[in-house]
Amino acid sequence: MPLHYLSTLTSPKRTAKTNLHLGIALAAIAGAINAGGFLAVGKYTSHMTGMLSEAADDFVLGRWMSALAALFMLLSFAAGAASTALMVHFARDRQLRYIYTPVLLLEAALLLVFGLTGTELQTHALVTVSLTTVLLCYLMGLQNALITKISNAEIRTTHVTGLVTDLGIELGKLLYWRRARKQLPDQELAGVNIEKLRLCSMLVAAFFGGALLGAAGFKHLGFVATVPIALGLITLAPNLKPRSQK
Repeated sequence: MPLHYLSTLTSPKRTAKTNLHLGIALAAIAGAINAGGFLAVGKYTSHMTGMLSEAADDFVLGRWMSALAALFMLLSFAAGAASTALMVHFARDRQLRYIYTPVLLLEAALLLVFGLTGTELQTHALVTVSLTTVLLCYLMGLQNALITKISNAEIRTTHVTGLVTDLGIELGKLLYWRRARKQLPDQELAGVNIEKLRLCSMLVAAFFGGALLGAAGFKHLGFVATVPIALGLITLAPNLKPRSQK
């Protein structure tokens, strides 16, 4: 994909095509970070449903510190999402040329920190949670909020539960239509959103592909496997020239 097109992926002027391509790229990156991060810290750091359930289980079982740790990771994810909202609205209010780029660059910078100092960060903890885990949760919140803002909540990239649900719904509609069409040959393809079916399938596939690469990278290279991911995020960021330059 040409660099001049990559620069349009985070432009404020959105199209279905740029939303799709950016969503696929970020879903693959999220899968790589989530699966690879599990090998590094033993947690799926984008899975806030499981995190909140884990906190409830630990509270009931009397494991207070573990419960507080799970809640702290959830707060880290929320802090990442809040950071994205603050940065995007700040850039939008000041009519900056690229309002999403700073978030991508921040994520890339933090991934570089994680990749180059992850082993050291793991020796330090907040509320029994290693700083590497805190950082990954923050990164996942940052990224998920970014694609949510860019696509007007049409795309999520750091978890696939909603995507698989939507995929299943559209497949169910399609199967029902095919059955009805045998009885009524003129039956129209009513209610089936083919574009949504295609979008969800591609995002799930991208997440899985990224997860495979991320897990393999962490297995063989360790924390440094995130460096290429960070460089990929930087490549996605557009050329930050002043408005007066062409």
